[in-house]
Amino acid sequence: MSVTPLAPAPAFRGRVGRDPRSGHYAVPRRYRLHLSPGHGDSLRVAVVHGLLGLDEVCPLSLLDPEPDCPDGGHSVLRPLYEASAHHYRGPAVAPVLSDGWSGRIVSTHAPDIMRDLARHFASAGPELYPRGAEAAIEAVEQLCARAADPAARDQLEQRLTARRHVLGDRLTAADVEVWVALTRLGTSAYRTGDHPALWAHVRRLGTHPAFARHLEGRPT
Repeated sequence: MSVTPLAPAPAFRGRVGRDPRSGHYAVPRRYRLHLSPGHGDSLRVAVVHGLLGLDEVCPLSLLDPEPDCPDGGHSVLRPLYEASAHHYRGPAVAPVLSDGWSGRIVSTHAPDIMRDLARHFASAGPELYPRGAEAAIEAVEQLCARAADPAARDQLEQRLTARRHVLGDRLTAADVEVWVALTRLGTSAYRTGDHPALWAHVRRLGTHPAFARHLEGRPT
C-alpha cells in the first residue's frame, strides 16, 4: 500500500500532573505510550522511557514501522483519535500518550511527554531534566532541529570538546536529543575528521542498552 508522508499530529497537549483540574493525575499504569519505530519523535520518547525503566509504570505499545492507512496513519490509533476529537478526519499518527481511564489521548507532543515521564514517573535512572537546565536543554533541542546544517553540528561539537556530556558531566535529555538527531542523519552527515567529539559521543551513547535497542538496521 502506498502512503502519503506523515502529516503533523494534531495539537493534543494535555499534561500529566501539571493541573489537577485536567484530571491527568500521575497514576502508575494509567497511561500507555504508542510509538512508531523509526519515527523521530517516537524514538526520543522511547529512549527516555527506556532510560527511566518505565516498562511497568507506563506500558509501551510499538506500532508497525509502516503505517497501514493511505494518509500515513495507523488504524490501531484511530479509535483514540476519534474519541479525543469530535469528527476527527486527520491521520492517526504516533507518538501518543493515552489515558486508559478515559480511552482518550493525553498528548501527542513529544517534548511534553518526555518531560512528564521524567518528572512524574521516574524513580530510577538519570535526572534527565535537572533543575535550572531547562533553557539549556531547549537550546540543544533547537540545535538538533537543525542538525542537517553543519553549523549546528559545529556548535554541538564545541559543547562536547571539553565535556563528557552535552551539558556537563551527567547524562540529560540534551544527550537524548543529540543522539536521536545524529542517528537519524546517519552516514549522510558523517565525514572522517568532521565533528569527532560529537560522533564519538553518539557512538558512546549507542553502547547503553536504552539507546542500543533502537540501533538495529540504522546507519551509525
